[in-house]
Amino acid sequence: MILRTFLFDTGSMQQTSRREFCKAIPSGLALAAPAYAQQPGGVLLEAPAFVDHGGWVLDQQSIDRIGSSYLLAHGCGRPVQDAVTVAEFPSTGEYYLFVRTRDWVGPWKGANVAPELRAEGSPGVFRLLIEGEPVETIFGAEGADWHWEPGGAIRISKKKVTVAIRDLTGFDGRCAAVFFSRTANPTLPDAPDEVRAWRSRLMEEPVEPASAGRFDFVVTGGGVAGLCAAVAAARHGLKVALLHNRPVLGGNSSSEIRVSPSSVRNIEPYIGLGSILGEFDWNRTVEPPQARVFQNGDEARLKLVRGERNISLFLNHHVYRVEKAGAAINAVYAQHVLSGVSSRFEGAFFADCTGDANLGFLAGAHWRMGREGRPKTGEARAPDKADGQVIGSTLHWYSRTTGKKTPFPDLPWALPFTEEKCQFVTEGGWNWETGFHLDQVNQTELIRDYKLRAIFGNWAYQKNKSERKDWYTDLELAWAGYVLGKRESRRLMGDLVYSQKDLDAGTEYPDGCIACNWGIDIHVPDPKNQKQFAGWAFRAVAEHYDKGRAPMRWLPYRCLYSRNVPNLFMAGRNASCTHVAFAWFRTQRTTAMMGEAIGLAAALCIGRKTTPRGVYAEHLNEYKEMLKKGAGKVIAGSPKS
Repeated sequence: MILRTFLFDTGSMQQTSRREFCKAIPSGLALAAPAYAQQPGGVLLEAPAFVDHGGWVLDQQSIDRIGSSYLLAHGCGRPVQDAVTVAEFPSTGEYYLFVRTRDWVGPWKGANVAPELRAEGSPGVFRLLIEGEPVETIFGAEGADWHWEPGGAIRISKKKVTVAIRDLTGFDGRCAAVFFSRTANPTLPDAPDEVRAWRSRLMEEPVEPASAGRFDFVVTGGGVAGLCAAVAAARHGLKVALLHNRPVLGGNSSSEIRVSPSSVRNIEPYIGLGSILGEFDWNRTVEPPQARVFQNGDEARLKLVRGERNISLFLNHHVYRVEKAGAAINAVYAQHVLSGVSSRFEGAFFADCTGDANLGFLAGAHWRMGREGRPKTGEARAPDKADGQVIGSTLHWYSRTTGKKTPFPDLPWALPFTEEKCQFVTEGGWNWETGFHLDQVNQTELIRDYKLRAIFGNWAYQKNKSERKDWYTDLELAWAGYVLGKRESRRLMGDLVYSQKDLDAGTEYPDGCIACNWGIDIHVPDPKNQKQFAGWAFRAVAEHYDKGRAPMRWLPYRCLYSRNVPNLFMAGRNASCTHVAFAWFRTQRTTAMMGEAIGLAAALCIGRKTTPRGVYAEHLNEYKEMLKKGAGKVIAGSPKS
C-alpha cells in the first residue's frame, strides 16, 4: 500500500496516487511531495520527501553515485530546524529502525591519512524523533560510505505518527531515508541501481514511467546555456521541455552558487547573439557576492521562462536514463529529486547543457576529461603527458559583523591549521578552489566536503587560536555555499575540436560564431597551499594569459553538436574543446551565447527537416542570418566584464 500526500504552494493537502502526481505538475514546477511506502516488511520514509524540510536543504549533486538525493543540515555551525513528516503504519508494535546516512569526514580518518588532512570526531550527527520523543541512537557518526545505520528496536503505539530529523550541530549532517523494518536484519540496498530498484518495488511504481509528452527540443540543464537554448527554440515555435535538477534556474550564476557572469556578448557581426542573456544579465560584481542581485536573478530567470508559452519547465528533475533508436536519442527519463517520481520525455532533438555532460555520457557520446598531452594536440600550454587534472570547483563564503562577541567552536574534524597555513580573510571567492586531481563528476561529494573542512577549519583557527583572533571577535560565518561551483569536467566531442593552435593562429572557420576575448584562463593548485596540505590544495592561482588584451576568437558551431549522436546538441562548459581552449570559452556570457546558438539551430533543424550536422553542411548561410538577429527581445551591447 502506498500513501502519498502533496504540499501545494497554497498549503492545501490532498491524497493522490503516484500516477496522478505526474499529472499534477502541469509545468513541471517543483512541488514538495512527501512520500512513504507501507509494506508488510516495513515502512520507508524518503527524507527529501518529508512534508517540511525545516532548515535542512536538498542535495542532489551525488544522486547518480548513491541512488537518491538527501537532506543536508547546512547551518554553518548553527543547528538547523527539524525536518518533519507524518507516516502511517500498517499496524502498531515493535519495529527496527534503520537510517541511510554516513560520517562525511570518514574518508579522512585512519592511520593511512596524512596528518595534514586527518579528521577526528564526526560533525554531521543528528537524531530521529518519533512523536516528539528522541530515539536513543545518534546517527551520522560512523561509516565513511553511505549505508543503513541501525537505530535499534522501537515501539510504535499508534498507526499515524510524526517523524522528525533533528540536527545536533549545524555542520552538514545528511539523511537520505528512514526505514522501519518488521525484522531485525532486513536486506537493505546500498548500490545506486539497487537503491532505485528497491524503492521502486516498495512504491509499487509501474515498470515504465508515465509519459511527460513528446517535444521538438528537450534541454537538460537549466544554467544560462540551457535557459538560453530553451528560450531561443521556443521563440521560433518549437515545443520545448527544459529539465533542471535544482529548484532554481541559473546554474553557476544562481543564488545557490553566486558567480557573476563575465566576458562579452552581442558582438558584430552576430550582434543579436547574447540578447536573451541581456534580458536578465547584470554587470559584474565583487566576489563573493552578498547582494540581493542573485535572488533577483533567480526571479528574473524564472519569470522569463514562465513567460514563454512553448516551454514546459521541469525543475528538480534529474535525467538518469536514455532511450535510443539506433545512434540517436529517442527519449530521456528523469526522476523528480523530491518525490522520486520518474517521467519519460520523448523528443526530436536534445541538448546537453548540464555542464558535467551527463546526458551525452548516458547517450554514449564521445567525451574527454582532463588535460590532453602535448603530443596529441600540439598545444604549447598542454602538459607533456595527458592526465586527469582539471580546473577546480569553488564554494563561495563570507562573514558579517554582529557588533558583539560571537563564538565559534573548535573543530577537530576540520582541516588542521597553524599560523603559517591560515588564510587570514573574511570571505572566500573564486580562488577558494579544490578538486583539481579528483573526478568532478563521480567525486562531487568528496570535493565539496573537503572544501567545507577547509572553510570551517580556517574560520575556527582564526576565531579561536590565531595570534590575530581579536580581529575576528565580532564576526560570524554568515553564508557558505553547499552546491559546488564547477568549472570543468567532461567535454563532449563534436565534428571539430577547438584547440590552442586555433587560438594562437586566429583561425577563421566559416561557422565561427561564439565570440570571446577572455584569454586562456587556467586555474591550478596554489603551490604553497598544495604543499602544506599533502597535495590537497584548496586555494588556486590563475594562469591567465592575455588577460585584458586578448583578441576576439570565435568558437565554431561544429563544436556545439555531438559527432556520434546525430540529434544531440551541447552548450556550456561541455563544448567540444581541448582543455586549454576550454579555458578561453568557459565564462558564462560565452556559454549563454552557445545556448542561444543551439536553440536557433534546433529551430532550423525542425524547419528544414535536417540534422545538427546538416545545419552546417546545407544551411550555413541561413543559420548565420539567424545568429545575426538572435532570439532576444532587445539587442543590447556587451556589458562591462
